[in-house]
Amino acid sequence: MFGGHIWELVIVLALALVVFGPKRLPEIGGAMGKGIREFKKGTSELAELGDATKTEPPVSHPAGTPVPSTPVRETDGTPVPPATSDRNVG
Repeated sequence: MFGGHIWELVIVLALALVVFGPKRLPEIGGAMGKGIREFKKGTSELAELGDATKTEPPVSHPAGTPVPSTPVRETDGTPVPPATSDRNVG
């Protein structure tokens, strides 16, 4: 399974045991497992979200209804001012 790399794995595990100690090593392994689990959960949620947006039909406006050229607030319908950035000021 590991081929000729089993000794490298043993050396890395022995160094981890010496550096972190026998009490902290299970805690570190558990934290790494939780992190990997959360990462997989997040990526699967993003994939599901991406699939959901692809299957929704596009919003169509009835004929004669003007499409707003600037974004408006949903609460009162006032235009949203454009965002400004100071990054390009030099």
